Amino acid sequence: MTTICDLPEDVLVELLSLLPAQDLIRTCRLVCTQWRYVVDLTTLWKRKCQREGFYIQNLDRSVSDWKIFYMLCSLKRNLIKNPSAEENFQHWKLDNNEGDKWKIEDLPGTHGKDMPDPKVHKYFVTSYGPCFKSQLITLQKEGYWNQLMDEKRPEIVVKDWYAARFDCGCRYELTVRLLSEDYIVLEEFHPEPVVIEQWNDAAWREISHTFQNYPAGVRYIWFQHGGQDTQFWAGWYGIRVTNTSITIGPLTLL
Repeated sequence: MTTICDLPEDVLVELLSLLPAQDLIRTCRLVCTQWRYVVDLTTLWKRKCQREGFYIQNLDRSVSDWKIFYMLCSLKRNLIKNPSAEENFQHWKLDNNEGDKWKIEDLPGTHGKDMPDPKVHKYFVTSYGPCFKSQLITLQKEGYWNQLMDEKRPEIVVKDWYAARFDCGCRYELTVRLLSEDYIVLEEFHPEPVVIEQWNDAAWREISHTFQNYPAGVRYIWFQHGGQDTQFWAGWYGIRVTNTSITIGPLTLL
């Protein structure tokens, strides 16, 4: 009688590649020696990448471990929650909330412009006193296990969008820290504050940074942005921010 274990290797690769990654690693690998061998094959994980749209022809030479590449692709998403003010201030910690405090407005806003991304409809806006808000991302909770972060050190890409009102000057600041288990700063991105003059073009601008080859031990990512207006006008004339993102992993279509 023929069993599934008697199937040719290429057929077994095709069948097993249909299963979820967790089942392959936690269950199928333990069935027998042959299955463990097949589950560890590069061709199986490359096939899974093809099935789910992660595979790009010219990546062949740059991918050293297709299993890890697949895992990172399947985990990849924006780790910032409520990036564009659709859920009020949910998920954000208001570290500084001075002047007339943080506010949410609809795009394009008074003396403002629309975002390049038509899916973004709102933004957070600062006042005449310092306004800063932050999120702390726990990597293990998001599916990024310690060994993966320490051994593979996948790229961490941070993006944020900011704009000023046409009629008021303002200041924008950003700080992103990679933290250890004990909240020790292992690496930091803290560029010079951006000061925008009055009578500016009110255009939305993107700031971006990629963490690479950072130290082992990263367990949290702390993101903070904000600022204020520079003319101390009552109301909400300060920097506007929206469409924030933090993604981890290989360069894909996301």
